[in-house]
Order: sequence, then C-alpha cells, then structure tokens
Amino acid sequence: MQDEIPGLDGNDANDMKEDDETLNIPDHDYGDESIVHLEDLEHIRLRPGMYIGRLGDGTAPNDGMYVLMKEIIDNSIDEFAMGYGKLIQIKIEDKRISIRDYGRGIPFGFSEKDKTQNLLDAAVSKLHTGAKFDNKTFQKSVGMNGVGLKAANALSSQFTVQSFRNGETLALTYEKGILVTPDFTPKPTTERNGTLVSFIPDDTLFEPYEYNTEYIDTMLRNYAYLNVGLKLTFNGTEYKSENGLLDLLNESIDEEPLYPPIHLKTQDIEVAFTHGSGYGENIYSFVNGQNTTLGGTHLAAFKEAIAKVLKDFYKKDFNPVDVRQSIIGAVSVRIQEPEFEGQTKVQLGSKYMWQNKQEGTHGPTLSKTMLDFLSTDLDNYLHKNLDVADVILAKIQDSEKERNAISSISKKTKARLKKASLHNKKLRDCRIHYGDRNPLADQSTLFITEGDSASGSITKSRDANTQAVFSLMGKPFNCAKASKKDLYAEKNVELALLQSALNIEDGVEGLRYNNIVIATDADVDGMHIRLLMLTFFLKFYPDVVRAGHLYILQTPLFRVRDKKSNVYCYSSAEKEAALKKMGRGAEITRFKGLGEISPDEFKGFIGEDIRLEMVHLTGEDKISDIIQFYMGDNTPVRQKFIRTNLRSDIDNTEEAQ
Repeated sequence: MQDEIPGLDGNDANDMKEDDETLNIPDHDYGDESIVHLEDLEHIRLRPGMYIGRLGDGTAPNDGMYVLMKEIIDNSIDEFAMGYGKLIQIKIEDKRISIRDYGRGIPFGFSEKDKTQNLLDAAVSKLHTGAKFDNKTFQKSVGMNGVGLKAANALSSQFTVQSFRNGETLALTYEKGILVTPDFTPKPTTERNGTLVSFIPDDTLFEPYEYNTEYIDTMLRNYAYLNVGLKLTFNGTEYKSENGLLDLLNESIDEEPLYPPIHLKTQDIEVAFTHGSGYGENIYSFVNGQNTTLGGTHLAAFKEAIAKVLKDFYKKDFNPVDVRQSIIGAVSVRIQEPEFEGQTKVQLGSKYMWQNKQEGTHGPTLSKTMLDFLSTDLDNYLHKNLDVADVILAKIQDSEKERNAISSISKKTKARLKKASLHNKKLRDCRIHYGDRNPLADQSTLFITEGDSASGSITKSRDANTQAVFSLMGKPFNCAKASKKDLYAEKNVELALLQSALNIEDGVEGLRYNNIVIATDADVDGMHIRLLMLTFFLKFYPDVVRAGHLYILQTPLFRVRDKKSNVYCYSSAEKEAALKKMGRGAEITRFKGLGEISPDEFKGFIGEDIRLEMVHLTGEDKISDIIQFYMGDNTPVRQKFIRTNLRSDIDNTEEAQ
C-alpha cells in the first residue's frame, strides 16, 4: 500500500481532484526531462537581466553595452589601484569595443585543482572564478563577484581576450560564449604586460543599437576624476585629472556657485561641495571608483554628516533640508568588500568600512567614519575660512525662510490642497509604487497627459498595477521666474497636486513612480505643454531629471494597414518602409492627437514596445541658461535662433506638422 501524505486524508485528496477539474488546469508534463542544467555562459545568455540589468539599444546610460564596457574597465581600474598600469586605452570601431590596460595581465597557466583548465579561459567563461574573492591580490576593488568578463563574453557575438605577461602572450577568441580557438600555447611577445579585451555586443540579443559617445565620455571623465594619476584615452581623446573631485565639480557645475568648492580628502574618503541658487540636491557618489547613480549608504552618511557638522558649527538646530538645499557636491569612498544592491553596482549597501563575514569581524561604520572625518576637516576649514562660513549660513537661512513661508500658507489654502490631494480627481493611481517591496516596483510609471480625451485612452489601456495617469486640464503656468511658493496659488493648484501625486514636495526620496512620462500631442500646443512641464521639473526638481526618472512618450504619427496587418510608424521613413512592404494599396491614417488613438491601439504603445526618450542632463548643460533661453523673456534671441536653424528640406508636410 502506498504511503499517505501526513495530514492529508482521502477526502482531502478527493477535494483537491475536484478543485483541479473545476479550475480546468491544463495537463503539463513534468518529468525527468524537465530538469535542465545550463552551463555558466548559457545561463547569462538566457537571463542577461540578472547579470547586467537591461540590454537596451544604447539610448540610455544604463543600457547593457555600457555596463559591459564598464565592467571590463573596472578590472583595469582595479589594477591601477593596486599600483599597476597608469594607462587604459579604449577604442570603438563600428560595433567593436576594445580595451587595453597595462596591468599585470591575467594569468594563463593551468589550474592546480584541474590541470586541464586554462586559467585565462576560466577567467572569462567560468562563473565564481577570479582573483577577487579575498583581499590578497586586490584590495578595495569594484569587481568582487567575477561576473563582468563572463557577461561580456556570453553576450557578445565575438569576444577576444589577450593577456601579456613577462614576455609571453595568449589570446583566446569566443563566439556567443563558445571558445573557437582552443589552443592554450603561449607565444613570445615584446608587448608590455597587461590585458586586451575586445568584443561586439550580440545584436541577436540586444535591440538594434548605436553607441552614444556622450555617455562614454561621462563614464571616462568620472574614472579620471576618481583616479588621480591615471590616463585614459578614447578614440584619441585623453582623460586625466590632477585634482580629483574638485575637477569634477568645477567642470560639471551648471550655475554660478555661491562660494568656491570646498575640497577635503583623506585616505579612504574624498568630498567636494558648494551651494548654488536653485532647488534640490545634486550630489555625485562613488565607491572604489564606481559611480553609484542611485547612491546608497555612503551618500546617506555624507548627507547626514554634513547636516550635523554645519548645525554644530553654527550652534543652530537647522532643518537638514535647509542645510542641503541646492547643494552641489561629490563624495567618494574606498572600502573593502563593497556590497551592492544588485550586480550593476549603482547603489551601495555596505554598512562598514571593512567586514569579514566568515570571521564575524568588521571595521567602523561608514556613517561614523564620515562624521568623524567631516567633524574635523570641515570644521577646521570653516574656522579658517570665515567668509565662506558666512555665505553658507546666509544660504541656509534663505532656504529656511522660504520653507517657512511655504509652511505658513493660510489654513484655508492648506485645507483646500489637502482635500484636493485626498480626492485627486486628476490622478488615476496604480497599485504598485516605486519603493514598494515588489518586483514590479521599478516599472511604476506616471503618465502626465493633456486633457481628458488623451487621459481617457491611456487610462482604459494601461496596466493598473504599475501605470498611473495624471490629467492636465490645459497649459500649466510658466515656472521660469517663479518660486516654490507660487505653486500654492489658487491658479497654480494643478502643479501643487502633481507634486502631491509624485510625493516630492519635501524631497525626491519619497518619489512614488520610477518613470515620469510626459505624454502630449505632437502638435504646437502639445510641444508647448511639454516645454512647460520640463520647465517645472528642471526648475524645482532637477534631482528627478538627473536620476533618470523623466521621459517623453513617443507616439506613432501614422498607421499603415491592409487586410492582413497593422503597422504603426513613428516617422515618414517608417511609413514608407511599411508601404513598400504592403504595397501602395495600403490604408494610411495620420494621428494628430493622443485622443484620436483608440484604447485598444494605445495598449500597444505603452506596453512592452513602449518608446520613451529620456530627458538627460549632461555636465555641460546649464539649467538656468536652458530655462532662460526657452522660457524666459528673450523673444528676439529665440526668434533669431529659429530663423537661423529653420529647415527648408522637409518635403513631407504631414510629418512637418
């Protein structure tokens, strides 16, 4: 007799059988053949998101091809940090990325445990293989998990690694992670020690992609700022820094600072900061040379420490928000065994300066180390530079005055806004928000639409789990010369409600949506509303833009269809390609407004195939100049620009509209 499952009697079994029949659960085979083992690189190709985040097409700075590039440069940076190799050469020819360093070179002997396993081959093809699993060979490095080279190998149509060590060299070539040159015999060379890696991201995995050299330029500048004495070259352009984070700040400040940047440095911590005249906080953060775009424990430690030190220096109980309002800064730390929130290393999770989990020991916390450092060095600086201390004090007091003015808005106005926020008829919310402990939290999106017609189409076709809609009644007011207090005027309540919907009134830390998408018609009025919304975010919440949360929705201009298929086209070129494929008898529809697109059609534009254009700020972009040019009182200057750049080569009047 077959053993019965403890706690399950015959009646329970019958009930389960009846339940299965009621639910009509399909019968799927689940046998021995269902259990599959994947080789290391096969798994990376099957689940690339686990290793590099998104694949992408090169239009966003965190797209996969840049992550792969960064992972390999990180290895070269680790060599430099250990005192080997002061030059890293990067080239891009067509789609091929090549990176050459002059470090020690990857060993290419054979494993002591497995005499048939070549070490260079293992370093680029076997997970959990590398020299960074202890602190003997590399200290305070970025790459800790031995994944970067393997991911680049697996996700490339062609990948070559060549190591130069002590007069010998070995080169191995792979295609989609499979070794095609299985000869492990070293050859003599006169080349200097180091490693050369070249690869072509696999276009069967990545979307059709192009490289944006602006993103690469920013990445290499940051590497130079964080590694004084290192020289990087990219297609002939040289990157080198003599003053570290001070150079970063001086080159990236987009407004006139209130005082010269303060630059403080110790063995493991470097900070530079000043204050501007705008809103928000703009603080770059790095750990072991890695740009942590989402911050982490080191950024939190810096923000807490600078608020406390300044409060103690002035002997006043300032609100930290006032201390950090319009701060422009950078912080870099070097720690052992850094822990990141995910493989892409954009958010630090480490609590201690060093930690040995196996032995249960650790060093001082990041927060204590940062506070001790600033309590001494920043306090000394301010005592020696009382003129700077006076400017900082005046700035804090100005921020405090404005915040108190906003807080002292009449009870009637506050009550009206609170009531409107609780019953925000302009917001059709979603169930999952950014910051929720939910795997879909990063997909949370707020569409800002123009009018009820467009918002109705999006609302009916959206995914209510992750997509929310905020409807504008018309053109919001021009914020170019406004202060935050102006947002609370009766006529501007719409933007105050948007603030409330986003939950950013008191800072961007509570942002409820990862993606904020401006969705307006592709006509003159729609473009004007788009500019007004961009002005609002750039003026009052530049942190949202810098963090990559703001997007423009691209919607199709045409629909081309015949009896067999529909094709949605975003340009005249795409329309002509569709017509060529279907024949001239195909029907063409020109969309002039979002409200003209039916909910069923809209579902395809805001689903997996959504086309978004990120609003991106570079170090050269001056926010105040951008706002003044596009939205300020300089009509003659704008008119001259339009006349000078007016295009006369557009033959397609439909697209020109």
